Amino acid sequence: RLVARLLGGYERWRGFHRLTGIFVAAGFFHGLLDASAFDAAPGLRWSFVAIGGVGLAFYAYRELLARRFLPHHDYQVDQVKAVAPDLLELSLAPLGKPLDFRPGQFAMIYLETKQGWQRHPFSMSGSARDQHLRITVKALGDHTTRLPDVVQPGMPAVVGGPYGRFDRHKGTEHQVWIAAGVGITPFLSWLRSLEGDLRESVHFFVTSAGPSPFAAEITSIAKDYPSLTVHLVDTDVDGRLTPEQVLAAVDTPPRQLSVFMGGPDPMLRQFRRAFRSAGVRTANIHREYFQWR
Repeated sequence: RLVARLLGGYERWRGFHRLTGIFVAAGFFHGLLDASAFDAAPGLRWSFVAIGGVGLAFYAYRELLARRFLPHHDYQVDQVKAVAPDLLELSLAPLGKPLDFRPGQFAMIYLETKQGWQRHPFSMSGSARDQHLRITVKALGDHTTRLPDVVQPGMPAVVGGPYGRFDRHKGTEHQVWIAAGVGITPFLSWLRSLEGDLRESVHFFVTSAGPSPFAAEITSIAKDYPSLTVHLVDTDVDGRLTPEQVLAAVDTPPRQLSVFMGGPDPMLRQFRRAFRSAGVRTANIHREYFQWR
């Protein structure tokens, strides 16, 4: 807590973190000027120069040049909607060319708030066909907790990306989707983007503490897709979902399954181990990572 008070939250911590490259540069140039340690080992000198030079080159690119080459799109906050006490949905309207993304991907969202510019990676939760960009935010850290108080319609936003490879089309004919908490966001994008495109047999498990705020929408979509079976798990009533319950509900041999998961890291690690032990192929177990590719 003392460290958190000193750093003053994520943005100040990020500012300090970005300065570490300056200290690395100082150490690198000091090593070059005081070359006595390399007199007896010329190979060590060139290894030091190569590794240090490459590291500083990447640091300079990231701080000075990357923003000029990475794709960015201008948006404006159109709507701020509370879907649950700790869950917020933002709708962003494009001011130019909208972001072209695949359902399941995420973007780096820069928001100009009452407390200055804030940035955070968020998965898109809306349809890829919509002009407006929808993201669903859960109050977890210091930045996301403050969003309802500091973001208002009309405020500018910049969207960088898209990124990520969380794609249901990489799965087999028989799939299991598991969404826990705010991990539901990429699955919402998948569902909202379907429009007749669901050839796979899917069992979708939605687990939440209390009724899911998206339960009505999910069950309504599922009515149009006979191959989509929805399992709503209220942990306050039904207890925690287990891998054994998932496999028991799916009438498919584990070797033929593809599993897609989003949610808290400890839970997903446990489920991954259990599915592998049950016979699900490692290559067929997918979870949402913020992968910058």
